[in-house]
Amino acid sequence: MQKINRKVCVAPMMDCTDRHDRYFLRLISKNVMLYTEMIATGAILKGKQRNVLEFNEFEKPVALQLGGSSVKELSESSKIAEDYNYDEINLNLGCPSKKVQKNKFGACLIKEPDLVTECLNSMVNATKLPVTVKTRIGFDDVEDFEYLDKFIKQIASTGVQTVILHARKAILKGLSPRDNLRVPKLNYEIVKQIKDNNPNLEIIINGGITNTNQIKEHLKSFDGVMIGRSIYHSPYFLADIEREIFDNNDVLSREDIIKKIIEYCKTEVKKGTRVNQVMRHTVGLFHGISGANAWKRYLSDNMLVRDADVNKVNYMLDFVKNNSINIPN
Repeated sequence: MQKINRKVCVAPMMDCTDRHDRYFLRLISKNVMLYTEMIATGAILKGKQRNVLEFNEFEKPVALQLGGSSVKELSESSKIAEDYNYDEINLNLGCPSKKVQKNKFGACLIKEPDLVTECLNSMVNATKLPVTVKTRIGFDDVEDFEYLDKFIKQIASTGVQTVILHARKAILKGLSPRDNLRVPKLNYEIVKQIKDNNPNLEIIINGGITNTNQIKEHLKSFDGVMIGRSIYHSPYFLADIEREIFDNNDVLSREDIIKKIIEYCKTEVKKGTRVNQVMRHTVGLFHGISGANAWKRYLSDNMLVRDADVNKVNYMLDFVKNNSINIPN
């Protein structure tokens, strides 16, 4: 099995990193590791399986993130993921939302290390794919090295070799998922302690990373970084990552990306996809450069409405060129 390069990963984000977003991001970056949004085991085993699991081979490498706490369901879902040719299976132990907690998924499982161990053992034994974990450094009033280190060692005892650590604790009551991304303070030092104390584990750091200088600094201490909202809101940030982190200058221009997403969109519409399901992910393509607001307004008026006309996608590039939107590499 080919070793997965997790030097830079795009975080799994609910309602964001669906297959259309991942295709779009892969147009920009050849090298980053992509993750699905969290998919509950019930959606795989009791829902329309192909709808939630199918993806374009162009997206690879791509990991499936699972949400669940049933040993049986996680085992079965892991077997199915292998059949769909994912590169990795990741267990979500970090999402703090009330809905996720109600179903006993995500960050609330940090409080139940024995159950986590049982779940991971079942997953590791069910598939040949690498099984990984994404979790947080603590929960509520618990944020100490001893608890976290014991938890990480228990995870590693199952054969899991890669742990993605969001350097914030999860507040399980009183904070929304959005607030949980900014209110708990970042604690990179405790993640560094975990890496130093577990040198044989691949530790990926997540949280608060917004530029390539920070990536380079983190890579001195950790095996990789994971970035979420900074990439979703400004996807061409990936071009900087390709050039500066992966030493790859063969990056598509924004103009070429638009050309390719137009063709992708037209192909997808023939399959029943709505235009807005694809184009909503491109809102931030011109983030930070002249004309970005004009692009957002254009998409809002023409591409993001539910019944957007697929024929209008042909005019997107003309709009960019005729409305003083800079399209530098």
